[in-house]
Amino acid sequence: MSEKNLNFDQPVERRGTHSLKYDFAEERGRKKDILPLWVADMDFKTSSFVQEALIRQAEHGIYGYTESDQEYYDAVSSWMERRHGWKIDKEWITKTPGIVFALAMAVKAYTEPGDYILIQDPVYYPFREVIESNDRKVAANILIRKEDGSYAIDFEDFECQIVEKGVKLFLFCSPHNPVSRVWTREEVERLGDICLKHQVIIVSDEIHADFVFKGKHQVLVDLKDEYKDITVTCTSPGKTFNLAGLQISNIIIPNASLRKEFQHQVTAAGYSQVGAPGIFALIAAYTQGEEWYQAMKQYVKSNIDFLHTWMAEHLPQIKVTKTEGTYLVWMDFRALGFSDKELEELIEDKAEVWLDGGAIFGEPGSGFERINVACQRATLVEALDRIEKAVKNK
Repeated sequence: MSEKNLNFDQPVERRGTHSLKYDFAEERGRKKDILPLWVADMDFKTSSFVQEALIRQAEHGIYGYTESDQEYYDAVSSWMERRHGWKIDKEWITKTPGIVFALAMAVKAYTEPGDYILIQDPVYYPFREVIESNDRKVAANILIRKEDGSYAIDFEDFECQIVEKGVKLFLFCSPHNPVSRVWTREEVERLGDICLKHQVIIVSDEIHADFVFKGKHQVLVDLKDEYKDITVTCTSPGKTFNLAGLQISNIIIPNASLRKEFQHQVTAAGYSQVGAPGIFALIAAYTQGEEWYQAMKQYVKSNIDFLHTWMAEHLPQIKVTKTEGTYLVWMDFRALGFSDKELEELIEDKAEVWLDGGAIFGEPGSGFERINVACQRATLVEALDRIEKAVKNK
């Protein structure tokens, strides 16, 4: 058997499939036919091995309670070791229906209402949502935007936030969404050491770990043995193999006490087994999806390079952040002088393109837009042409 889904230029009709990205524009206040490059899923068919595994499971015709066996744990462990040199034990893994759910469970497990939880703005907006929705408070360590447009960590402020606000929990995004940073070992260890010093628990969201184009992804918990006692690592094939709708994630917690507290909250939420399709899809993806993954990653990288070159030639006033990881590109529109509302009107009403406005990632994101380039090249070209026309007409 060989991989069949390697033509990433082939358009796939997603409308009429209950697609959040394509079918709910009007419900969310946008034009029905707006071109969507917002939510972080890909417009590519997943590996044909995943498709075939799901077809076999569907044809069986019985969809009862399903649990993961040794084959599942071997698939997860093998992928983590091959991709990231990280050896994990079966008992460290707790399965959840997604990473945002896991973030919420960690907030409940390790903090109390009124506690401060540390994030690094601008950051994936559910970080803030799971904190505030659970009656906790946000402590924001603002990332530093450097002259070259890349981002760095303000370590002095990071520690000050912890000390001054009595922070007990840090939600870490690595690689970072939306600013596309792949943190260096030195940076990750410095954060880890500060948290270790003050006994701050780290929840490290590493869902984009398989999308690294510059540098090397650093698995925080694996850098020092001491980090195992303070770290919860969130992983999933959801981004890597475009399986978000199957709701399968693996939360890896070496410390038994932290793991017990986390699992207690999962049980308290009434959750037990993940869905059968997610189990079958993960096994197929992690054991047979290597060829698809490598080809997809190369295609995404070519789209990233294309966007950077295109913007420099056509709209140089819009500064594109250096994209080290993820398939999400962070663009600075502030030179146009628009308010966030005016920028939204330009992009959505004039260009008829749906991006994620930067302000939803926190105040430092004001004036920015996040674009998802995991799409057919023709779709990306169409979106950029529309944006260029709207900007020049404005």
